[in-house]
Amino acid sequence: MTGVETRSVARDSLFLLAEIRVEKDAETHRVRVRNLSDGGMMGEGNLRVQRGHRLTIELRNIGEVAGSVAWVQDNRFGIAFDEEIDSQKARRPLQGGEDVLLGPIGPSRAHRAPPPPQPKLLRKI
Repeated sequence: MTGVETRSVARDSLFLLAEIRVEKDAETHRVRVRNLSDGGMMGEGNLRVQRGHRLTIELRNIGEVAGSVAWVQDNRFGIAFDEEIDSQKARRPLQGGEDVLLGPIGPSRAHRAPPPPQPKLLRKI
């Protein structure tokens, strides 16, 4: 590892639970969501999936999201969503959109990467 972030999509580290149903299987499985972005998530749990499996994920404040397994390592796996979601909604409380003490809840910018530099503003050394 070089320590350089190579992902192009910002993701939020968090801990929440989600219900996952593997396509053509009526049983749902509860898994931990370890990180979440608009395009996918990393899950952890005793769910035996393989790369390419189609899934339906029930996420808090978002609802059902379709996707496929992108990678698997031990009891962790990555899921690529078919369509982008607003991942910040999953962080909000379940009831209402306001906290009485804090006021309206806005998007969290704590885990967002800065935008890439504009090539015109770079200079050669």
